[in-house]
Amino acid sequence: MTGLASPAIADAAVGTGDVDLIDAQVLQIFRLVHEAIGCATEVFLAADRAAARAVVERDQLIDELHNRTEQAVVAELALPGGLEAGRQGWLLLVFRILPELERSGDLAEHIASHAAQGLAKWLTPRARQLVEQMGCIAAEMWKLAADAYAHRAPSGARLLRVRDDEIDDLHVNLTAELAASGVTIPVAIEMALVARYFERLGDHAVNITRRIQQITRYR
Repeated sequence: MTGLASPAIADAAVGTGDVDLIDAQVLQIFRLVHEAIGCATEVFLAADRAAARAVVERDQLIDELHNRTEQAVVAELALPGGLEAGRQGWLLLVFRILPELERSGDLAEHIASHAAQGLAKWLTPRARQLVEQMGCIAAEMWKLAADAYAHRAPSGARLLRVRDDEIDDLHVNLTAELAASGVTIPVAIEMALVARYFERLGDHAVNITRRIQQITRYR
């Protein structure tokens, strides 16, 4: 199973309100979310309760790094004397990205937490394949979003929208497969939530990359 970064690595990236450190912290959150999506998909399909608990616990790392980064951005914006317009605009946009990063970490945690219910054992091979595809595409989208941020590449938004449409289609197909397979209503309800979490992960990646299109004007 794909591992998440250790707390020591996360702490090393946290520092003052320096812009370069803020950049590094944001990129680290991107990486943690990307890794969490891959891990959450694996543990859900394997119904691995111990590994699921580890993913849930690691979400606290994302939350902590989000809070520290947010504080660093606020500290930078509050510097006396004001900031150059471009730098201020970039910081404000980063401030808007951070909540979506944090919420996406929560969504990965929610997917992993459903492993404890053993939902995967009630799925048909086709349904399992659809869930795996949703997880792979969501993880790919977050890798693309991280690359777009790192390289200030606005063209990434178009590709992400294509991938987002693919997740939406998979969601529809999974719903149809669950209905055809005759799973119980409780399983169907819980699986609808899991599918929605993947769909929201795609939405957040698209939203963030749109913000990055704006960031490129300032950096």
